[in-house]
Amino acid sequence: MSDAQQNVSANGFSSGMILDRLRQGDIAMALGIIAIIMLLILPLPSPLLDFALAISITFAVLILMTALFIGQPLEFSTFPTVLLIATMLRLSLNIASTRLILSRGHEGTDAAGHVIQAFGNFVMQGNFVIGIIVFSILVLVNFVVITKGSGRIAEVAARFNLDSMPGKQMAIDADLSAGLIDEEEARTRRRRLEDESNFFGAMDGASKFVRGDAIAGLLITLINIIGGIIIGVAQMDMSFSEASASYTLLTVGDGLVSQVPALIVSTAAGLLVSKAGVDGAVDKALFGQLSVFPQALGMVSFLMLVMALLPGMPSIPFLLLSVGTGFGAWKISSAKKRALDQTKKIETEAQENQAPAEEPISATLAMDLLRIELGYGLLPLINDAEGHRLTDQIKSLRRQVATEMGFIMPSVRILDNMQLSPQNYVIRVKEMEAGHGELMVGNLLIMDPRGTQVDLPGIHTTEPTFGLPATWIEESLREEASFRGYTVVDPAAVLTTHLTEILRENMPELLSYAETNKLLNDLPTDHKKLVDDLIPSQISVTGVQRVLQSLLGERISIRDLSTILEGIAESAVHTQSIVHITEHVRSRLARQICNANFNNEGHLPLVALSPAWEQSFAEALIGQGEEKQLSMAPSKLQEFISTVRTQFEEIASQGEVPVLLTSPLARPFVRSIIERFRAQTVVMSQNEIHPQARLKTLGQI
Repeated sequence: MSDAQQNVSANGFSSGMILDRLRQGDIAMALGIIAIIMLLILPLPSPLLDFALAISITFAVLILMTALFIGQPLEFSTFPTVLLIATMLRLSLNIASTRLILSRGHEGTDAAGHVIQAFGNFVMQGNFVIGIIVFSILVLVNFVVITKGSGRIAEVAARFNLDSMPGKQMAIDADLSAGLIDEEEARTRRRRLEDESNFFGAMDGASKFVRGDAIAGLLITLINIIGGIIIGVAQMDMSFSEASASYTLLTVGDGLVSQVPALIVSTAAGLLVSKAGVDGAVDKALFGQLSVFPQALGMVSFLMLVMALLPGMPSIPFLLLSVGTGFGAWKISSAKKRALDQTKKIETEAQENQAPAEEPISATLAMDLLRIELGYGLLPLINDAEGHRLTDQIKSLRRQVATEMGFIMPSVRILDNMQLSPQNYVIRVKEMEAGHGELMVGNLLIMDPRGTQVDLPGIHTTEPTFGLPATWIEESLREEASFRGYTVVDPAAVLTTHLTEILRENMPELLSYAETNKLLNDLPTDHKKLVDDLIPSQISVTGVQRVLQSLLGERISIRDLSTILEGIAESAVHTQSIVHITEHVRSRLARQICNANFNNEGHLPLVALSPAWEQSFAEALIGQGEEKQLSMAPSKLQEFISTVRTQFEEIASQGEVPVLLTSPLARPFVRSIIERFRAQTVVMSQNEIHPQARLKTLGQI
C-alpha cells in the first residue's frame, strides 16, 4: 500500500472515530458548553447571532412546556442544571450583542441582526421612551414578582424538606420493621427521599441564577444605552437624537430578546417549585381542583351578571363570562349527579342480585378465636388516611409470627362495640377477654426506654401491654420526642403490640387439632414417610398437638417441625408420657433454644440451680415411674420463689436476661413453679445446652 493510501486510510479512520464520538451525548454537551463560553470572548456575526437568539427562545419555550406537562417535580430533576445553562446562554448572547451594538450601532438599526431590530421596532413603535418603559416593566415583573416569589417557595420547600427528613426516614424504617413494606420498597423510598432533598436544595440555589440574570440584564441595558450614545456622539459624529434613537432601539430590542426567554424560564421555575405535593400535569391538577365545587362557578356567574348590569360597565364581556361560568357550573353539577346515580344504581343491582339466605342456627355456635372490639372513636384505625391501616399491620403480624414461631395465627375479627368507651378496645381469645386498653387517635404514645415518666406535655397513662409509664402527645411533638431518645408509637402499633403479646401467651390454646393436622399435611414430601410411620402407630395427632402446645407454652418455635417429629419418633418407642417426650424433643432443639437466648455478645447467660436445691427437688418427687409428682412443703416452695425472684431481679438490673439451668429430671417441675410468678424466665436443662454454645455463668440459686 502506498504512503498516500495509508494517509487516506488513516484520515478516514480518524474522521470516523471523531464522528462516532460526536454522536455521543457527552461530547456534544461538552462542545455546547465550550461554545457558550467562547461567545463571551469571540465576536459573533449578526446572522449567527440571529440564529443563536432563536435557539435561546426555543430552549426557553421547551423548558416551560416540560414544566407544564410533567406529573411530579422530580421528573424534571435536572432543572437546576438546565437553568444554569439557559442563563449562561442568555448572558453570552447579551455580551455578543453588546459587542455588535457598541461597535456597529452607528451603521443602522440592523447592526446587531434582524431579530433584535424586529423586537425593537415591534415594541417601540418609533418611540424609544415606550420601549424603555415596556422593558422596565418586564424586568420588574420578572425580578420582583416571579423570581422573588419562586425563590422564596424554593427556600421554604428546601428548609422544610431537610427538617422533615429524619422523621420520614424513621417512618420508612418503622414500616419496614412492621412488615408493611419490603426491603426493595424501603430502598426505593429512601432513594426518592434523597432525590427530593437534593432537588429542593438545588432549586433553592438555582433561583439565584434567575435573580442574577435579571439584574445583569438591567445593568447591560443601561450600559448599552449610555455607552452607545457616548460612542455615537463622541466618536461617530452623530447627533444626540440620532444616537439616542439608534442605540436605544438596538439596546431595548436586545434587552427584550433576552428578557422574554428569561421571563419564560422564570415562569417555568415558579410552576415547578409551586407544584410540590400535586400529582399530574398542571392542567389536570389545576382544572381538576378548580372544578371540584360547581357552587364556586355558580357564584362567579352570578357576580359577573351583577357586574354586567352596573351602569357604565361594558355589558357584553361580563355577560359572556356569566353565561360561560354558569354553563360550566351546570355541566359539572350534572356530571357529578350522573356519576352518583350510576354508583347508586350499581349498588342497588348488586344488592338485588344477591340472593337472600337465611343464616342457619348452627352458625351462631361458631366462635371467634381472636377478636378485637373497638369503641366508635377508634374506627378510623381501620381506614387510616395515611395508609397505616390496622388490618394491614395484623396481616404483617400473621406473617411475622409464622416466620418466628412456625405457628399459623388465626384470623382476627374486628368489630365495633358501642358499649365500650369511645377510646377503649378489648382483645378476646375464644370470646373471653384477654386484654384491654385505651388509645387516642391522632396522637402518639411515647415511652422512656429507662422506664421513667417522660417530661413532654401530654396525657400521662400506662402502656397497656407491659404496664410501663407512657404519655400521649400530639403529632407535632414527634421529632422532639425522637430527638430525646423516647420510643414513639402510633395507636395502631400500640394495639398490634398488645395483640402480639396476648397471642404469644395463648398460642398453646389456639393450636387446635385442625391446625396441627394442617401443619402435618403441609410438610414437604420428603417428610411424609416420617409422618406415616409415626402416626398413628406410635402416637396420635392429639399427642403431637400436646407436644407442640408444650413447646409453644415456653415460647419455643415449632417451625422446625421435621426435627420435632424425629424427636417424638425416637422417644415414643420408650414412653407415652407427653412430659418425657417433650423433654427429649427439647434436647433435639438444643441449638435453636440456645440461639434464641443468646445475649448481644453471643453468649448464653446462665444462673444454675445449686446441688442443694437439686437434691431438695429430687427428694420431693413422689410416685413411681412416669407418674412422679412434686410434693414440696409450702415453706420450702416460698423460700425457693423468694430466692429466684431476688437473684433474677438483681441480675436484670445489670442488663442481663439469664436462663435458669437445672438437671433434666427437675426441669419440668422447676418450670411449673416459675411460670406462675415469673413466666418470662426461661428454664433449660443441661441436655439442652448445645456443645458449641458459649456459656456465661452469672450466679447460682
